[in-house]
Amino acid sequence: MVEIANQTAKSGAHTAANGGEPHVEPVLLGLDAEGWVYVGVAIFIVLAVVVGKVPTLIATALDGRIASVKKQLDEAAGLRAEAEVLLADAKARQAAAAADAAAIRARAETEAAELVAASQLAASEAIARRSTAAEARIAAAERAAAAELKAEVAAQVTRAAAAIIAARSDQDLRTRLTEEAIAGLDRRLH
Repeated sequence: MVEIANQTAKSGAHTAANGGEPHVEPVLLGLDAEGWVYVGVAIFIVLAVVVGKVPTLIATALDGRIASVKKQLDEAAGLRAEAEVLLADAKARQAAAAADAAAIRARAETEAAELVAASQLAASEAIARRSTAAEARIAAAERAAAAELKAEVAAQVTRAAAAIIAARSDQDLRTRLTEEAIAGLDRRLH
């Protein structure tokens, strides 16, 4: 096998692709380009692990990220609990406001009904007072009209009596009867 590697190293590797020309790849210490890539990666990984302590750094970075995520989750849980408390408080205030609104509405309806009843009672009383006052004025007007009518009738009767007496009697008798009639009327009116 060493002999084949040496022979290949001296002459290069020959390949043919689908009936084409042979292709020669360079070889160093028995490894072609792909082999040297693997060796380089392996050396890098060994150096990174040994010298750079990459796994420790990776673990530390992951631990920090885990702690950060845990802290964010705790903050989110705290915010959620606070939001739930605020939501419960808002719902309680909304329920209280609805109850207050219902109480205010019921009180307003009761007061409105009381105002309507009081207004109807006041209107009935005002109508009754006005009716009584109107009836009293009508009665007073009737009495005044009756008194005026009686006075007018008395005056006409007195004039008629005076005319009849004047036609039938003498002047002294007429004067005396007229004065007596007038005096009698004055007594009746007062």
